[in-house]
Order: sequence, then C-alpha cells, then structure tokens
Amino acid sequence: MVTAMKESRGDKLFLISTYIYLCLALVVVLYPLIYILSASISSPQDVNSGAMWLFPKNVTLDGYKLVFENPKIWNGYLNTIIYTAVGTLLNLAVTLPAAYALSRSDFVGRQLFMGLILFTMFFSGGLVPTYLLVKNLGLINSMGALILPVAASVWNIVVARTFFQSTIPKELQEAAHIDGCTNLKLFIRIILPLSAPIVAVMALFYGVGHWNSYFPSLIYLNDEAKYPLQMVLRQILVLQEMSAETTGAAINGEVAMAMNNKAETASLVKYGVIVVSTLPIVAVYPFLQRYFVQGVMIGSVKG
Repeated sequence: MVTAMKESRGDKLFLISTYIYLCLALVVVLYPLIYILSASISSPQDVNSGAMWLFPKNVTLDGYKLVFENPKIWNGYLNTIIYTAVGTLLNLAVTLPAAYALSRSDFVGRQLFMGLILFTMFFSGGLVPTYLLVKNLGLINSMGALILPVAASVWNIVVARTFFQSTIPKELQEAAHIDGCTNLKLFIRIILPLSAPIVAVMALFYGVGHWNSYFPSLIYLNDEAKYPLQMVLRQILVLQEMSAETTGAAINGEVAMAMNNKAETASLVKYGVIVVSTLPIVAVYPFLQRYFVQGVMIGSVKG
C-alpha cells in the first residue's frame, strides 16, 4: 500500500504562499474587468464620483444605446474587422512558409537568412525611417500602411520555425519526395494539416495585435472614414479629457453644464466601447485555447 509523502513545514509554507500569490494575481486581473463591465452599465455620475467602485450602481443601458446608434463606432468596427482579417491572412501567408523554409536542414543559406532576419529584431530602422518608407511607397492614408509594414514578426517566425523543427519528422518529408511530391504540395497538403496548433497560435497572436493596434493608424491615416475602432475610442477619450479640462476653466454656468454633460456622455460611451470592442477576442479565445498552450510550448521551449 502506497502512503502519501508527508509534507514538510517548508512545503506547506510554499504552498500557502503560492495560493496567496495566485489569489492576489486573480484580483489584479479580475478587478479591472469587473470595473469596466460595471461602469459601462452604471450612472456616469456614480462612476466619476467614485461611488461605483466594483458593482453597478443605478443601472442604465444608455451607454450601449449610444454606442449602437453611433455610425462612427460601427464604421470603426467594420474597419477593424477588415484590417484584422486581411492583416492576419497576410501574416500567416508570410510567416508560415518562411518559418518552414528556415526549419529545413537542406535549405541552402539557412543560417545566413536566419541571421539577417534576427538582425532586424534587435536593430530596427526606427519611427522616422519607417514613416518615410511608407510615404515613399505611396501607402499613406491607405490600408496597406497598417498591414504591409507588419506583414511578419521575427519573433513569431522563430517560434513557428522551432515548431516545424521539433514536430515534423524529416522522414515524412523524404517519403513525400519519393512519392513525387513537390515542396509546394508538401507544405500545403502535408505540413499545414499537421500544424494546426501553431497556425492557431499565430492567427491568435497576429489577430489580437491587429485588433488592438492604434498607433500606426494615428500616424498614417488622415481620413476618419478609415479609422479603426481603437482610433474612434481614442477620440472619445480625448473628447472626455478636453471637456473635463474646459469644465474647470472660467466659463459661465450653462456652458459648464453642457460641457459636463458631454464629458459624462463620453465617459459612458467609453466604457461601452471598451466592452463591445473586447467581446470578439474574448469570444474567439476559448476555441483556440487548446491549440494555444500546445503550440506555444512546443514552439518556444525546444530548439
């Protein structure tokens, strides 16, 4: 009969410390989520005065009503979906073939190309040279300015290359070549179907990056009709800050009240937009989670 090993005092203290740490980490992660969700359905007066600090107070759905009635938000939502879908497909089309080629031991010049790619990860051109390059390519105020400069991430190429090296046996490639399979057919018909975890992980990494990205649109886009949702949210935040600052200035009562109402409306819409803009990623993540852990661990630990 096997008896359980008795835990020492040090083991018990370590276990208690771990539980305390995990509880604190849970609170740190969970509190902002609950606060944002509660603030989106609470009275803006209670939110701004600090009366609402966790659970909703004076529940109202006016914020979501304003969000769904605002055409700028819907246009930004559509633009973000387009940028995310097209950008992620381009990222996968560039990253996966590059990573697979670099994982092949029979690829001539593999070390040279890998060194050149890694060099760009440590030494980038910087903001001004990148802006001038995008401008000279004629991509200013276009979708290409948000997608082409980030077509591939060196870090993701390294992770995907390690996955191919550690999971795709060389004998499989040799057998496919003996049966007359070309490199292109080998990659599309054999390698990709066997690489679902890393494809899902790359799609999640790139998709979340495109969805949350706003800085490239801030410097490359001039037309508000092409703004992604994050830029619309930024405009709402800036409007709220400007209204709050103006309210504190020496102005008459009616103007101050109007600006204050505008700031409260912007605050209400702000939390509603945050919830609405986060929902797609939250909805997609559970379907990719089982691939996420497997793909990241295999791709990042080995090699």
